[in-house]
Amino acid sequence: MSRLSSLVPAALGRPLSAVGSVLLLVAAMLPWATFLLNDGAYPDKATLQFFDAPFALTGYRWHVLLFGVAALVITFVPLPGKGRALRALGFGGLAISVISAGFILSEGGGLGAITAADGATAFGSIVGILGGVALVLGGSAIGIGDIPHWPDSPFGLTGWAQRLLAWAVLIVSFVALLWLVSETLTAGGTSGVSNPYAGPIFLAFLGMAVGVLAALHGIGFTRWLTSLSERHRAFSIIVLVLCAAALPFTDAGTQYWMTVAGTIGIYAATAIGLNVVVGLAGLLDLGYVAFMGIGAFVAANLSGSAASKLGITLPFPIAAVIAAVIVGIIGAIVGSPTLRVRGDYLAIVTLAFGEIFSKSAQNNIGDLTGGANAISNIPPIAVGDLGFNEPITLLGTKLPPGVLYYFLITLLVGLVMAVFANLKNSRMGRAWIAIREDEDVARAMGIKTGQAKILAFLVGATLAGLAGAVFAHKLGTASYDAYSFLQSVTLLAAVILGGMGSIPGAVLGASLLFVLPEKLREFDNYRLLFFGLALILIMRFRPQGMVPDRIRRAEFAGETAEGKPIEEVQEQLVVEHELDVPKGGKA
Repeated sequence: MSRLSSLVPAALGRPLSAVGSVLLLVAAMLPWATFLLNDGAYPDKATLQFFDAPFALTGYRWHVLLFGVAALVITFVPLPGKGRALRALGFGGLAISVISAGFILSEGGGLGAITAADGATAFGSIVGILGGVALVLGGSAIGIGDIPHWPDSPFGLTGWAQRLLAWAVLIVSFVALLWLVSETLTAGGTSGVSNPYAGPIFLAFLGMAVGVLAALHGIGFTRWLTSLSERHRAFSIIVLVLCAAALPFTDAGTQYWMTVAGTIGIYAATAIGLNVVVGLAGLLDLGYVAFMGIGAFVAANLSGSAASKLGITLPFPIAAVIAAVIVGIIGAIVGSPTLRVRGDYLAIVTLAFGEIFSKSAQNNIGDLTGGANAISNIPPIAVGDLGFNEPITLLGTKLPPGVLYYFLITLLVGLVMAVFANLKNSRMGRAWIAIREDEDVARAMGIKTGQAKILAFLVGATLAGLAGAVFAHKLGTASYDAYSFLQSVTLLAAVILGGMGSIPGAVLGASLLFVLPEKLREFDNYRLLFFGLALILIMRFRPQGMVPDRIRRAEFAGETAEGKPIEEVQEQLVVEHELDVPKGGKA
């Protein structure tokens, strides 16, 4: 049960939830600012009264209105997981209200900007905060029980009818996810240069998105969707790939966001490779980005760059494969010290490797890295006469330059995910997990721990090298400062935040840690502070990560794959066993 449930009697749960829902509806209709800010309305029409035009609401006020309507319906509808859903909507509304109020307050110069000034009143944000708090308390009082379990076929369908229903749900859900990704990227515009309110608008949208996803999780929908995608894995993969390929056809299909999305994909693929080393084998690697850098430099030297001293020109596929193989061999060599060191000492060894690479590349040892000048003018990937950095027209739609790189990187991420998934479920994957849990016990059980750890480094380095080769051609240059220690820390943070050993976790972690700096450029000086706070909060309240695998969930959260406490499940099994055993007899 939630700790907040003890603050409010259960009998007041529904009334409080109803009051909170109405307050959010009223907040959406009230003005949020008493006057126009110096840089214009935040974000638009924030000073206007909308009781006479409720359908003219836009932006964060529209989201608050939707939260109020949804919460009011859920309050009076018998729905499993009602308390969790109401609490999530309350936190979402609270986040939107606090972010908007805080920004208007700071830009407006005082409380008058969000209360009353010069005969104008604007209590929208205050009422929104009160509504969010009331919903959180009301939902907690109603009860935060186990997440509901949905049946495989909610309407009792069987055969092809059940399969068609599952396919329809998967298609609608993944299309909605595509819309959410597009809206997340474009919320607030590209940066503070084009929109002075880009940062807070994005944060308010993020609060809305998290509230909706948490509410869906609270009623058990996301878990049911995961179960459906597992049972229809091939169909889910096809739909996901098609949805990812459709991103350029949305509002995010600009050259800027295609460049950002491609970079996120590169780092997501690299984070999945790091997940092999850290998430599966439990080997702390603080110099992992060096493998990505080596792959970039090898591909740059083999692709006919004018700045390369080798004078070798190979087609991209061959150069990329050679880069991956070379980096894999180096990874096995770097992994050899793991036979004698572990824990913090292994971290120091990998950190030293990363610094050796950085200094060697900076000093242009062997004329292979270009030093401070880098290796520039790397030819773009091309198919025939069509370069991947050129715009194309597809299905009657003109797509921006770089969209072909985005398609290629999408396939790369899919390939890396497939490799990771098969390795995790293989005999070697189980050996890595055993080593992560207890290396001495794994060795006693007959696992050749030395070979397994070296193989983990080899696989992880190979994947990073392949990603680095693609990255070098995408950027058109290979520079040592793009593969610094900070990038290794960011990748490690992505794996930990998302959930070690989890494919969606690594992708989500990399996406967040590389999207947030792009969306919050005006807060760039506080980037490391945000990362540090996020890691502290995750380690305190969700040590298993945002999207953990079942082993990490059981280890850190004490929950089964269905989200039920392991102790309760064990007690239930004991009780069922005792009921099955007759007195004085045997089972």
